[in-house]
Amino acid sequence: MDQTHLGLQNLLYEKRHLEREIDKCRQFASIYQDVPLHTLAEFQELAPPEARTREVLENPHQLMLNCLSFELVERQRLDLRRKELVVQKEELLKQSKLKLATVENVKLQIDTLMKAAADIQKKVDELVPPLLVPSPAATPVPT
Repeated sequence: MDQTHLGLQNLLYEKRHLEREIDKCRQFASIYQDVPLHTLAEFQELAPPEARTREVLENPHQLMLNCLSFELVERQRLDLRRKELVVQKEELLKQSKLKLATVENVKLQIDTLMKAAADIQKKVDELVPPLLVPSPAATPVPT
């Protein structure tokens, strides 16, 4: 009887120990709880068909694993897209700078041309006496 009672006490002790461990595991705050995930509706809409089968949707553990895997793939895809967009942005900025330099060069050439044209106009005005052109208001109107 004492042997059986001691065995029972050992089992009760082990049971309490396991219950405490289970409670610790349930209270454990994992990082996935802080990570914003797609909602279940979004997951069912966007995930590949093999990740959202009826069996998976009925098994909460497998569903969470599939949701996390899907989230990882989506984030990697978005990160790759972001990197592509950064490269594209840098290329567009480089092209923009080249075009801006071309525009500035054209402006400089136009300014130089305008100065040269103004100098030529002055010289022409000095060499050619101004012609007296009768204004339209000075001409007599026939009556």
